[in-house]
Amino acid sequence: MVNNRSREVISIHVGQAGVQMGNACWELYCLEHGIQPDGMMNEEDSLGVEDDSFNTFFSETMAGKHVPRAIMVDLEPTPIDEIRTGTYKTLFHPEQLLTGKEDAANNYARGHYTIGKEIIDVVMDRVRRLVENCRGLQVISSVTASLRFDGALNVDLTEFQTNLVPYPRIHFPLTTYAPIISAEKAYHEQMTVAEITQQCFEPGAQMVKCDPRRGKYMACCLLFRGDVVPKDVNAAIASVKTKRSIQFVDWCPTGFKVGINYQPPTVVPGADLAKLQRAVCMLSNTTAIAEAWARLDHKFDLMYAKRAFVHWYVGEGMEEGEFSEAREDLAALEKDYEEVGLDAGDHPDEDDDYGHY
Repeated sequence: MVNNRSREVISIHVGQAGVQMGNACWELYCLEHGIQPDGMMNEEDSLGVEDDSFNTFFSETMAGKHVPRAIMVDLEPTPIDEIRTGTYKTLFHPEQLLTGKEDAANNYARGHYTIGKEIIDVVMDRVRRLVENCRGLQVISSVTASLRFDGALNVDLTEFQTNLVPYPRIHFPLTTYAPIISAEKAYHEQMTVAEITQQCFEPGAQMVKCDPRRGKYMACCLLFRGDVVPKDVNAAIASVKTKRSIQFVDWCPTGFKVGINYQPPTVVPGADLAKLQRAVCMLSNTTAIAEAWARLDHKFDLMYAKRAFVHWYVGEGMEEGEFSEAREDLAALEKDYEEVGLDAGDHPDEDDDYGHY
């Protein structure tokens, strides 16, 4: 039996951080879908049937083994060697665990121009093979539960993308998750839909360091999991809209897209996070994220004024002019975010270039 609406997602995990996060992510996927570390399921009724939701992320062999649609890539072998010898060593296809012999030594130019060139062809070949085994390849996002579980308001990833990106260059989402709470503290908290929704708009729940209270939202996509009903979500959003600290641009006043699925969040055994009845992940597009670009620009300017570390990059084949070009591009991005945050009655200088959009 084949699902004509099948959708697949290929995950590509790059570098030490990417590989370690990916390893944790696949452990969670396996726990959520009842897949054992060897790729087999407790219930074998899925054998040969590819209409199960988890086949978005796993491909199933004729023997009933579920193989992640994923590639792990690192120039230095140690992080991936931990997977090769760890609990989930038989879960991944060996040809999808790709390593070099030496790392880039925290040098972008070394990874891009020299060492990385030695492995890029192999990586692209592996990606091509995975793509050829897909019938409905999807774009990927931090919000994947809507592809894997049923719910009252299941929202496709492409719908999130459409709502979040008003202009091509304004495409850097701010990710928040709530509640992030320990098992000990969870006993003393109610964690209602209203509470966890409010937490998403607080800096402590964000994955990027910036203060959304100093910016304006263009769009918010909320994906709820677990014991959640639309009535509670509507009330929570209505409450959020009354907060003076939460502002939206005046040219996009509605701003909310909501998804609900019934599967509560799963926790890894022995982990610090509490097992909860409900949780929410929010992807938002806010002008406040420009703070991250400004902070990065400031650190770059201090070092580049002294040409600190530049010789390491030039020595690997990078031209010094590329630094200036990258700095100008990031400055233009900051300006773009500033302009989209202007009210309709405010007009930028005549010299400002809206061509970036």
